[in-house]
Amino acid sequence: MNEIIFSAVNLNKTYKQNDGRFGIREIKALENVSLHLRSGSTLAIVGESGSGKSTLARCLLQLLPLDSGVVYFEGKNLIGLDKKELRQIRRYLQMVFQDPFASLNPRLKVGQIVGEGLVIHGLGSASEQQSKVIRMLERVGLEESDMEKYPHEFSGGQRQRIGIARALVLSPKVVVCDEPVSALDVSIQAQILLLLKELQSEMNLSYLFISHDLRVVRHIADEVAVMFQGKIVEQGQVVDIYNNPNNEYTKNLLKAIPGNRVAY
Repeated sequence: MNEIIFSAVNLNKTYKQNDGRFGIREIKALENVSLHLRSGSTLAIVGESGSGKSTLARCLLQLLPLDSGVVYFEGKNLIGLDKKELRQIRRYLQMVFQDPFASLNPRLKVGQIVGEGLVIHGLGSASEQQSKVIRMLERVGLEESDMEKYPHEFSGGQRQRIGIARALVLSPKVVVCDEPVSALDVSIQAQILLLLKELQSEMNLSYLFISHDLRVVRHIADEVAVMFQGKIVEQGQVVDIYNNPNNEYTKNLLKAIPGNRVAY
């Protein structure tokens, strides 16, 4: 069995919200969340909007501070690292965002967007960086000439390919995919999912795949963790979760899939 490359133990995150005359109230976005991701596999985090999925993704990558808990990458505790140490590790922990329209800087050309991480981390000479950007763009189904274009010149599916190229050009080990196909048409979703699976096999990538759509998850994940109100209520292999769910919330999510024949 593949070794664990990325894990979290007892993560807690609370937001404070001003409720007008009732004062400040606390919202538990994450409550004692623990998970582990195996090298070369895909763990899907599934739940409805507001369940804490995206907060979890950002806390795992240290884009949001945790109240408590520990995050490990290749056995190294990421909590409390200084900025320099965290930046060095971030090269290996990348993210593909939900909205391909909002996640790309409209003022930069595609070549600059994809190559920005290489420049930040000082990886290779300018010509080596350019060559790597070209290879990555071509691998995700775009062309060398696209380097000189701006994001608004591309369709939603093409923009998401640019986002994938930007994440993978650094040769990461873990990629957090935060609802990467939810903003796309169904036909385009299938193309992007296939591309992600091919790249995972080629580059031995480990995916943490955030989604509200169990139909999508079924096609890409090895394991599934179901989130509800900031907690993981059920976790297991895809086949087990789909065929024999134990939690009532999981059963309701499965029943909501159009055309799904419930066997339990």
